[in-house]
Amino acid sequence: MRIGIGYDVHALTDQRKLIIGGVDIPHDKGLLGHSDADVLVHAIMDALLGAAGEADIGTFFPDTDPAYKDISSLTLLARVANIIEERQMEIGNIDSVIIAQAPKMLPHIPAMRENIARTLKIGPEQIGIKATTTEWLGFTGRKEGIAAQAVATLCIAKK
Repeated sequence: MRIGIGYDVHALTDQRKLIIGGVDIPHDKGLLGHSDADVLVHAIMDALLGAAGEADIGTFFPDTDPAYKDISSLTLLARVANIIEERQMEIGNIDSVIIAQAPKMLPHIPAMRENIARTLKIGPEQIGIKATTTEWLGFTGRKEGIAAQAVATLCIAKK
């Protein structure tokens, strides 16, 4: 079994959609980034790549490449799934946390789990997603940005 960790953060900004876990969440601001800036999916991708012994998502999908401008992070997650499959590994589980003062994430978590599970071709029971605030402390508490952390386990696929 191999374990990887991932972390991502993006600033909140006007005139962008807030996409987290592939879900368009109603909010007055969205996340600033080259892609759709989905912090949860980015953290999960880094955790999966780390468990596979690979470099981070910036190496695979650089923000200087126009091909990734405004791309759905679920599209990139599918490419990470292909990398894992090529390395003959299987996802054991993913556990993650979204760190945001607002908006409330709980109503959207089931759809996030379904989106990520469908993209990775695993069961939603293999994905944990939690949300927390920082009790008004730091950049997330001041509603300047949203962060996410993830841990993933990979197993060598049985032949």
